[in-house]
Amino acid sequence: MNKIQKSDEEWRAELSPEAYKVTRKHGTERAGTHEDFPDGPGTFNCVCCGTPVFDKDHKFESGTGWPSFYEPFSEENVETKEDRSFFMRRTEVHCAKCEAHLGHVFPDGPKPTGLRYCINGVALDFRPKD
Repeated sequence: MNKIQKSDEEWRAELSPEAYKVTRKHGTERAGTHEDFPDGPGTFNCVCCGTPVFDKDHKFESGTGWPSFYEPFSEENVETKEDRSFFMRRTEVHCAKCEAHLGHVFPDGPKPTGLRYCINGVALDFRPKD
């Protein structure tokens, strides 16, 4: 996948202040502030570059206050890396195309994967299926 590279100024100009803070500066939105996505089938795309990162069919209610998914749209569209910030050891999830910080993945999700992709809603752009 060809990576998108933009300057910090370009990202800041294209994104809302909250989306910039989360996706480019590895921030986290407050829990419960972004569960207002439309109902119905569709995909959740990276707010920075439009890459499909999660499918509505893989979304579940985790009770955490953040949108949660049990698997990504495609393994090729998301990447992970170890995150040791804030004296914790977690696995960060980011967009494979533009490296936007999306959230974290934890091993306490439902079947079939047992994973919980805990994702910042402000990092996602929902696109209804045609």
